[in-house]
Amino acid sequence: MSERLFIWKGTGEERTEAVLVDISDDRLLARGTQIGLDPEPYELRYRLETGPGFVTELLQLEAVGDGFRRTLELRRDVSVELDGVPDCDIAFSPLTNTMPILRHRLHERAGVRDFVMAWVSVPDLKVHSAGQRYEHLAAGLVRFATAEGDFTADLRVDADGLLIDYPGLARRLHPPGG
Repeated sequence: MSERLFIWKGTGEERTEAVLVDISDDRLLARGTQIGLDPEPYELRYRLETGPGFVTELLQLEAVGDGFRRTLELRRDVSVELDGVPDCDIAFSPLTNTMPILRHRLHERAGVRDFVMAWVSVPDLKVHSAGQRYEHLAAGLVRFATAEGDFTADLRVDADGLLIDYPGLARRLHPPGG
């Protein structure tokens, strides 16, 4: 896939995300902007780079709002937050569900995988450890669950593993997802 623009609109909250994504072989590069009103109005800009196997190598974030500007950089080679954790998950972002799905081709074939994510809350940019499970249900349909099992969502994804619909979080506006 050459670089493409994806735009998602929040379904439960006033939120929009636009991301330029380039997926090649087993790597992903993304530059995105998320704008939201909850828990306070903010703009989040980020850059995400993965290495082989869609393993997060670099995540740079900047959140700005009334009276604040915060930055965070997670880098595999020096970051304690990413030590032994293959993935990051940006709160409210439909993009960051893509890496574990692609790594194990869960949008195409049977499987269940458990992960520990470096979950970044927005807009405070605090990093938390979060257990997550992804399970193939059918072609283009993957169940997401928290490790505690208190939240599940059936994610509809396209042939490239990018989200079309994440119930309660976001629906893709561009490109249309069928």
